[in-house]
Amino acid sequence: MLRRHFFLVGALVVLVLMVLAGTWKLTLGKSAPAGGPPGAASKGGVGPGAGGGRGPGGGRPAPVTVITAGSHTFVDSIDVIGVAKGRQSVTLTAAATQLVDRVLFRDGQSVARGAVLVELKDTEQNAGTAQAQARLVQAQRDFDRWKTLGEQGYASKAAIDQREATLASAQADLAAARSRQADRTIRAPFAGVVGLSDIAPGALINPGAPIVTLDDVSAIRVDFDVPDRFLPMLREGQALTATTDAYPGETLTGRIQKLDSRIDERTRAITARAEFPNGDRRLRPGMMLRVSIARGQRQGIGIPENALAVQGQSAFVFAVTKQGNRMVAEQRPVVTGSRQAGYVEILDGVAIGDRLVGDGLNKIQPGQGVRPAGPAGGKRPAGARP
Repeated sequence: MLRRHFFLVGALVVLVLMVLAGTWKLTLGKSAPAGGPPGAASKGGVGPGAGGGRGPGGGRPAPVTVITAGSHTFVDSIDVIGVAKGRQSVTLTAAATQLVDRVLFRDGQSVARGAVLVELKDTEQNAGTAQAQARLVQAQRDFDRWKTLGEQGYASKAAIDQREATLASAQADLAAARSRQADRTIRAPFAGVVGLSDIAPGALINPGAPIVTLDDVSAIRVDFDVPDRFLPMLREGQALTATTDAYPGETLTGRIQKLDSRIDERTRAITARAEFPNGDRRLRPGMMLRVSIARGQRQGIGIPENALAVQGQSAFVFAVTKQGNRMVAEQRPVVTGSRQAGYVEILDGVAIGDRLVGDGLNKIQPGQGVRPAGPAGGKRPAGARP
C-alpha cells in the first residue's frame, strides 16, 4: 500500500514540473522580438514599405524601347483560301484490260503532246488490223471489177451497189480494228510533267485503273469562293496576290482569269478562277494558297505587333507618360482592327504621337518606372524616339 502511494506522488511531481517548464517557454517567447533574436529589429531589414520595395512604381526604372504611334497605310482586302492545280491535269488510264509491254517515260519527266507513254500488249489487235486490211483490199478489188462490168453493160446496178456496200463495211471494220489497236498505246493528251508511277512491264492493267498523272504546270490555277456581296468588286483580269506556307515571306502575283456564270444558291458565293505564272515550277498542284483581293487603301493608326499585348479577349498597350521627374508605363486598353505586314491597326485607345513601349511587355507592370533605351543591335525602328 505504501509502495502504491509512492508511485502516485512521483507521477504528480513530474506532471507539475512539465507544466512549469511549458509556462516558462511561453513567457520567453512573448518577451523575444518577432522574426529573430533580440537586436534583430534594430538592423536595416527589407520588408513592405522599405526603400528597396519592387512593387509598381518602385525599384530601378526598366530599360525599354520606345516607339511613337503614327499613321499607317492599310489595305482592305478579300481574303480567301484556295487549292492550286495545274493549267491542265489528268490521270491517265487504260481503256481495256491488257498487259503492259513497255513503259516509255521516267517519273517527273516533261513530255510533249502526243508522246507515247505506255504500250500495252497488242498482238491480237495487230492481227485483227491486218485481217481487216486484207478484207478491205479484196472488197476494193471486187467493187472495181463490178463497176467496170457495169460500165460495159454486163452487170446490173443492184450487183454494183452490193459490192459498194461490202467495200464500205470493210472500211469500217478496218477503222474499228485500228481504234482497238490505238487503245493499246497510252499517249500524252497535252504537254506537261508526269508524276510518280509504279507501272512496270508485265503488269496487268484494268479499265479505269490509274497509270500516271500528267500536269501542265506552266501556270497554276486556283479556284476559290467569294461571297456574292463582293461581286461588284470582282472582274476578269483583276490583279490579286497569294501566299503559301511553302515559301514564307514571298508574295505571288496573278490575275482573275474567269468568274463562274452563276452563284451557288446554297452558299451564296461565286467561284472565281485565278491564274499564277509558274515558269520556275515552284508551285505544285495540291498546294494551299491564301488569296488576297485588294479593295482599296486607307490610313489609320498603326503600331508594331510587338507593342501590343493580348490577354484573353482584351488587348492593351503600355503608354510612356511622365509623372513628376520620372517616366512610367501606363497600361491602356485598346480596340484593334486589321493586322498587316507586322503592324496592327488601333481603332481606339491610342492617338497619333503617343509614345509606347515597343517590346518586352511581359516584363513591365502597370505604373512601373521605365527608362527609354535603343533597341538591340543599335538599330532604331521606324517611328521610334528616345
